[in-house]
Amino acid sequence: MQISSDFDSGNIEIIDASNPQRVVLAIRPDLNSAHFQWFHFKVDGLQPGQRYGFSLSNAGQSSYKDAWSGYHAVASYDQRNWFRVPSRFADGALNFDIEPEHGQIWFAYFEPYSRERHAQLIADAQRLSGAEVFACGKSIEGRDIELLRISRNPQAQRKIWLIAQQHPGEHMAEWFMQGVIERLQQRDDAEVNALLDKADLYLVPNMNPDGAFRGHLRTNVAGRDLNRAWQSASEADSPEVYFVQQQMRAVGVDLFLDIHGDEEIPHVFTAGCEGNPGYSPRLANLEQQFRQLLLDSGAEFQTTFGYAPDQFGQANTTLACNAVGLEFDCLAFTIEMPFKDHDDRPDPRTGWNGERSMRLGKDVLGVAAAMVDALR
Repeated sequence: MQISSDFDSGNIEIIDASNPQRVVLAIRPDLNSAHFQWFHFKVDGLQPGQRYGFSLSNAGQSSYKDAWSGYHAVASYDQRNWFRVPSRFADGALNFDIEPEHGQIWFAYFEPYSRERHAQLIADAQRLSGAEVFACGKSIEGRDIELLRISRNPQAQRKIWLIAQQHPGEHMAEWFMQGVIERLQQRDDAEVNALLDKADLYLVPNMNPDGAFRGHLRTNVAGRDLNRAWQSASEADSPEVYFVQQQMRAVGVDLFLDIHGDEEIPHVFTAGCEGNPGYSPRLANLEQQFRQLLLDSGAEFQTTFGYAPDQFGQANTTLACNAVGLEFDCLAFTIEMPFKDHDDRPDPRTGWNGERSMRLGKDVLGVAAAMVDALR
């Protein structure tokens, strides 16, 4: 049996592999940061039908140690079809066993979105009518941060922004963006056509390519949490945010959606800007309208569970949602998807996964279409 993680988004350390029924592993922290939770590794040389056990021994010291309760790891034999493996958290370790059907298998914290798939997504997006790479920033390690623009009407007044994967371990965020781009490919979609008659779309499918490639959970290679850098972004340690902010200030923002994943809460939910000092009845009404339209669409979404709302004037404006909402006086939301499952419609085989993230992206695009006239 060979265990490896020297590949795109790989992350694991081998502690003791002498007993195949209890292979002891550890999750490697983010570079220049104490954060860790994301894992992704490959196991070769397995005997189909034999039982193997794996223990992530430091799970209890991870960034969100309470998130392991009710969580089940994902696995795949081909890196295309992922399924949940029953897992249990005990004595500070996450443990799971499997009788593999094939000689190799991959395990991960969530269905990964690879850099190769990202490159294909960017290429596919550029084939859309009216699409272009409007600008391209660079990460600290020199990876591209593509800003896509889809613009079909020179008279369109609204500017709608979606960014994803500020936290690199939240791979569901780029799956969401793939869903958005796939829906934009449907030429006979009346909602999308109406939206693009009135708005230009600005999309950043992956804000943190270095962290995603390195198998980080939360930070870029400088150890910066990009979603805490929106009041202090610099070209030195958070060029990813700095680039997007400069583009926003040049273009303007009428709707901003920041796409994330939440480790602990097994539901899809949104977080708004109610704590911002500039929060107004107009913005409150827009937030309510957005949530209601998403519920009415039949999307996998709910409003019962989520983060406790901030008190007025007490928002953390280093977060993208609050910073952009405040600066541009616009409707701004963080959309959170679970690492576990959306318990309102549970699927024990897959849990929340890439396909469901894509479907949510398509549904959210419909809500943007319905609201475009009300944004200003």
